[in-house]
Amino acid sequence: MTSVLRGGQLARLLGRWRPSGLSAPDYIALADTVRGLLVDGRLALGVRLPAERELAETLEISRTTVTAAYSELRTSGHLHSRRGAGSWTTLPGGARLASTGLWAPDGAPDLLDLGQAALAAPAELPAAATEAVAALPRYMGGAGYHPTGIPELRAAVAADYTARGLPTSTEQIMVTSGVQHALDLVVRLLLPPGGAAITESPTYPNALATLAARRTRVHTYGLADDGWDEELLLSTIRQTGARLAYLIPEFQNPTGHLMPERLRAQLPGVAHHAGTDLVIDESFVDLSLTDTEMPPPVAVYDRHARVLSIGGMSKPYWGGLRIGWVRAAEPVVQRLAAVRVGVDMAGPVLDQLVAVALLRRAPQIVSARRIQLREQRDVLVEALRRELPAWQFKVPDGGVTLWAELDAPISSALARAGEAFGVRLAPGPRFGVDGTLERFLRLPFTLAPAELVEAVARIVAARDDMHRGARRTWDAPALVA
Repeated sequence: MTSVLRGGQLARLLGRWRPSGLSAPDYIALADTVRGLLVDGRLALGVRLPAERELAETLEISRTTVTAAYSELRTSGHLHSRRGAGSWTTLPGGARLASTGLWAPDGAPDLLDLGQAALAAPAELPAAATEAVAALPRYMGGAGYHPTGIPELRAAVAADYTARGLPTSTEQIMVTSGVQHALDLVVRLLLPPGGAAITESPTYPNALATLAARRTRVHTYGLADDGWDEELLLSTIRQTGARLAYLIPEFQNPTGHLMPERLRAQLPGVAHHAGTDLVIDESFVDLSLTDTEMPPPVAVYDRHARVLSIGGMSKPYWGGLRIGWVRAAEPVVQRLAAVRVGVDMAGPVLDQLVAVALLRRAPQIVSARRIQLREQRDVLVEALRRELPAWQFKVPDGGVTLWAELDAPISSALARAGEAFGVRLAPGPRFGVDGTLERFLRLPFTLAPAELVEAVARIVAARDDMHRGARRTWDAPALVA
């Protein structure tokens, strides 16, 4: 089932689409703006656009102008029409889900990696590991298989949800080998091969890779500059008939947006009536960089067991500790455990004990992380404003990434050029579908301040070099985390 965009919804996406001067006719300007929305990922592929008459009335222009704009889009391959049925967004030559989980060996010693949005381990890790080894004998008398996780880690995670205003029992928690593993198990359970799912655009590329592995039909919902368009997101859920929607409401990866409480409150009810399960990725929920009170978890408003929350240790603690979890209704947790037995049986007990020890130290670790990230974010923002003033971005209030809009659609080319200057970048198309988001670049602020300043200088050098001709570039794909 294809999403249908109403006239008012498209008008909000178009914004101020008319040229300020007389450089182009209105129909050209309208067509160019729609193309830009498609390439930037703000307008999803496979969406049926409003009828010509409806859009003309909404924009208060002549129907002839809309007809000419649609004709222009068909000619350029950005619109496909069927007489009497409507017109759907597309890309020249067709489009398919393209983002994959990619990995490359470590680069040169002085390579600055902005492809991975993750921090180094906290200073408390060695002490936590020592404590975990001391606790290990309690488990050595058994076989060591705990498909839902060891009881004390499940209890610690449940207690954290309860403290956030979401009463949670130990039986509602399943421990996994990282957030990616949690998502994979949920998708295996809920989404049949070839099923339909909804994601934001842009979104986490490894989530797209998980969906692609199931041959999922992905419907994308384009985020606006200020976050989620409430009406458009809810109508997308109602119209697509998707079995699953994957959303990141806390400091969305890569944009950094924080979903407002009003939309959180509506999502579970709308999803239930649409027959859609909500997979809520809370990887960044602990990393607010302001003193503003966080909105309640989406699951607070769930009355029909439609919300599965996933989270983990990778972002606030350390990516090398592969610990994640799923919070769901107890029967769903048991079904997930049954799925897991056919995948990896259970997670390492020692790693889970390390996680328990770190969670006991959560107040001091997370507080230090926030101070560190706030400083590094401000350093990156200052360097970008000084060295690349034409780039536009919203300063995020949390998370670990900044989503920059470039002054030209050169994201992939800049990433290729950057390798020759010792900086690894995650270009915009990694975070969307084939051919989109070329004007965007995700920039994490997880490196040390001096390294961030140097990374921006190398980006500037790579961009300048692009105008002077080709250089040696590295074609190896890189891990995006």
